[in-house]
Amino acid sequence: MPEAGRETRKCDGFLDQALAALALEQHAVFALYQLRELGLTDDAVHDRAAAGRYHRIHHTVYSLVPKALLKREGLYMAAVLACGPGAVLSYRSAARLHELRNWGHTKIEVTVPKRSARAHPGVAVHRSTTLTDQDVTVVNNIPCTTVHRTLFDLAEVVTQRQLERAFDQADLLEVLDLNAINDQLARNPTRPGAKRVKAVLATHYIGSTPTWNENEEMLLSITRGLGLPDPETNQFIVLPDGGPAIRADFVWRDQRVIVEADSDKWHRSKQRQEIDRRRDQRLTAAGWTVIRTSYRQMKHDPDELRAVLVKLLGTASPNGHGTPAVAGAPKRARPRTTRAGGSTS
Repeated sequence: MPEAGRETRKCDGFLDQALAALALEQHAVFALYQLRELGLTDDAVHDRAAAGRYHRIHHTVYSLVPKALLKREGLYMAAVLACGPGAVLSYRSAARLHELRNWGHTKIEVTVPKRSARAHPGVAVHRSTTLTDQDVTVVNNIPCTTVHRTLFDLAEVVTQRQLERAFDQADLLEVLDLNAINDQLARNPTRPGAKRVKAVLATHYIGSTPTWNENEEMLLSITRGLGLPDPETNQFIVLPDGGPAIRADFVWRDQRVIVEADSDKWHRSKQRQEIDRRRDQRLTAAGWTVIRTSYRQMKHDPDELRAVLVKLLGTASPNGHGTPAVAGAPKRARPRTTRAGGSTS
């Protein structure tokens, strides 16, 4: 083989190795500018794409695999690269990356630190002139907004209860810093989300209602509609019989009432029903009242359930939103760990 041919193949080998390392770091995607830095010309990139070696995901963004084979992280990374320097994953997409909540939002949300940006299919671009370095972090090698900037952004696009759930989840993951939230409020007082974040801090005991599914959310909406105090959710009950602790969906300790929001998916099997019967027997013997409801009852016969709840729990609280989380407010004693600390758009 001519010397020039061997040199070309050698260079291609080094290029492929460097590109493989980059793709491994960036979830199989890379930007055109990165290919240029590796020594490829635009024409060479075009030729490789035409030959099926690269797959175009967005304008100036390529992958080693077809888009259909990219995992969620690869799609996130591609969207961020497509939006240019300083772009970060944000809003509901960042919330999912931080494991705060998944709303099933179809478009990938990216924030760019400027007033304009190119549009890309499947990407919702948020433009910000106040995004700073302290609002940005990296999760799984993907640039994104911090937990606290993400929570502040969410306040503009989700319902108040959904925002509470996101705060609850951040508390559960021990990543919530209230000082950081206050810093976001101080730096972004005129953003639409500021008022809603303040409302969560003033009316919601953060970490008190981390529901796990939509059944539990529906039940919480019913109890709040009755003006009942918020229950403790997904708590473990230790009984004096020495048996294993029991996780209960909704717990009112003062009234010693437990309400389970059963789903067909988890409670249909005979084995699950047998387990439920035995744990209910243990709870009853220990002085607890246990009732079970279902999606069908909550959806189609909620008044029937409301009557039972009022009978068991009364209407002791005029405020169905639980104990406030603001400084100085009385707090229910229960095991929890919250770290404190802040930023915005």
